[in-house]
Amino acid sequence: MKFIRSVFEPLRIISKRNMVLLMAAEMVLALIAWQLSGGGLIPTPTRVLQALGTIIGSRDFVDNLFASLSLTIKGMVISIVIALLISYLAMIPVFYPIARFVVKCRYLTLTGLIFLFTLWTQNGHQLKISLLIFGIVPFFVTSLLSVFEGINVQEFELCTTLRMNSWKTWLEVVVRGRLDQVFEVMRQNFAIAWLMITSVEGLSMSEGGLGVMLIKANKYVQLETVFGTLVIIFILGVLFDYVLGQMRHWLFPYTQLQTRR
Repeated sequence: MKFIRSVFEPLRIISKRNMVLLMAAEMVLALIAWQLSGGGLIPTPTRVLQALGTIIGSRDFVDNLFASLSLTIKGMVISIVIALLISYLAMIPVFYPIARFVVKCRYLTLTGLIFLFTLWTQNGHQLKISLLIFGIVPFFVTSLLSVFEGINVQEFELCTTLRMNSWKTWLEVVVRGRLDQVFEVMRQNFAIAWLMITSVEGLSMSEGGLGVMLIKANKYVQLETVFGTLVIIFILGVLFDYVLGQMRHWLFPYTQLQTRR
């Protein structure tokens, strides 16, 4: 009874074990509600599970999965390099307006720019990579600038006291001193890339991908396959998020001290 009362009170901190039990109970309730409300056009969890087995057992699944993963990783790596370059240079006044313009580009819709990117690129692969990068970089830069602009001024004053010049201060405080937060920004924004991948893959279906599987299933109203593919995308996204989170703790062990309760 005490546990039930505690989960409905604000600002209460419960143990990790109880949180796992709470999440499991809510997941079971959600699946039961889905099973009872499903039927007709909306497939039930049992039908989705059957479709999931069929998808994983198909010959093209591994090829489509590899195509989506390779495209996502390539787009992420290029986006990270570009975003870091823009964000680090934004600490130099002459480059700051450029960084702010890139931040505002997150309000541009890709739909109206597809034709322009089609003219600039030579094939479907380059088109998908270009759109993926354009969709990711502004959000990366926004998050990174927020991290850098939130640095306490005392850290810069300490470097000045140690007689460091502006370049060395920039290197120690901004670059080296915020590597763990940069990695966290990368982890959080990976979800944007994984979310966009199914959309950009529909622009060129010759290379395959999970997005192509979704489009074909939608075209023929194979909703069990659609939901099954979405479940795969969701599970992979959660798995990548967990792996990147563990990598952050491994590369920067002191971050565990900040999150441990």
